[in-house]
Amino acid sequence: MEIFDDETVPLYTVGQVAEMLSLKQAFLRRIDELSVVSPQRSAGRQRRYTRVEIRVIQQVATMADEGMTLPAIRRIIQLEERLAELVRERDDLAARLSEVSSERLRLAQQLASLLERAAIEQRHESPAEEQ
Repeated sequence: MEIFDDETVPLYTVGQVAEMLSLKQAFLRRIDELSVVSPQRSAGRQRRYTRVEIRVIQQVATMADEGMTLPAIRRIIQLEERLAELVRERDDLAARLSEVSSERLRLAQQLASLLERAAIEQRHESPAEEQ
């Protein structure tokens, strides 16, 4: 995968993101200070944003424009992240349940087959024992 195809690679500086989204760099620094969006740092300690973070920043800016406080926005983002995590867990558990159900069905069929074979063998052995 190319580095530019990966949305989680921190490529963009504060200035680039501010220009892309028509925001002030101070706003980006503030949302980092309040842990609303916390980008990675380069070796020189400069903030570097991923495309995923840039999309979140767009949401943050929209919510802030609607009058929400940054702590409230941070909480909303935390809850959205937690919800996404729970959805992933649910999907993983559903897939696992499906696998277990398939295995249970396979084992039930195997057991039925073995019981049928045992019953047939027992019927064949029974007349011999009577003689």
